[in-house]
Amino acid sequence: MPELPEVTAIAVYLDSVMAGLPIRRVDVASLSVLKTADPPYTALPGRTVSVVDRIGKYLVIRTAPGPDTSADEPEIDLVIHLSKAGWVRWSSALSQTPPRPGGKGPIALRVHCGLPGEGFDVTEAGTQKRLAAWIVRDPAEVERIASLGPDVLALSRDEFAAILAGKGSRLKTLLTDQRVIAGIGNAYSDEILHTAKLSPFATAKGLTQEQVDELYRVSRSVLLDAVARLETREVATMKSEKRTGLQVHARTGLPCPVCGDTVREVSYSDRSFQYCPTCQTGGRILADRRMSRLLK
Repeated sequence: MPELPEVTAIAVYLDSVMAGLPIRRVDVASLSVLKTADPPYTALPGRTVSVVDRIGKYLVIRTAPGPDTSADEPEIDLVIHLSKAGWVRWSSALSQTPPRPGGKGPIALRVHCGLPGEGFDVTEAGTQKRLAAWIVRDPAEVERIASLGPDVLALSRDEFAAILAGKGSRLKTLLTDQRVIAGIGNAYSDEILHTAKLSPFATAKGLTQEQVDELYRVSRSVLLDAVARLETREVATMKSEKRTGLQVHARTGLPCPVCGDTVREVSYSDRSFQYCPTCQTGGRILADRRMSRLLK
């Protein structure tokens, strides 16, 4: 799932190639991708991309009136949440044939901008269609954005500590709850907790001040290091670069690169997370709920 580093890098890349370009056409291929109808997606053609940025794990393409569009709408934004299997593919040879609505291919949305052939596809792999897009006058109109907690990279140490203070939630749950802290997902929460040498099942209220300090420092360093790696890559190679930078996430059964112990997994019905027993839990193997059910 694209998280803060990937969405930041995608936004930086798209901004570098799209800012100042006119939107020529928008093709909607997935019947379920658009979550709003006012303004309609047909309001985007003729407008100019002003900037591409990020809010939490949401990609925000901001547009301003073009020379042939009304100035009555000073801003209309295309907001995209890539969910679990979404991605963005920029091309200078984009097909001019609209993708077939409701087709079985991965394309959900196609945006033509700049010269003929330039633009990007928003794609989603797999059969679970969770990718979402909104056309809004202000990103705050998107309910999920309005309910986001503060961005993890915008927090001071004291603000971060105040969020954790007294909470009985497990760290894994707390770090990935976008209503509490925005930007961290399943993969980077695994990496942050591993680097900070903290158990995913530890509670926030059980941390010492030194552990809070370390968790804050590591959260920033892991995410900023990932952003720095990914920003040097084309969008097409970001996924592979993300995988090469991970130490425990999605590495079940492999040796921990820090201590050599076997990376373990805890599985739920629709997700899993990974950790190193030696680095994070004092050698204790955490209960895997999937295995617990099988053994009953």
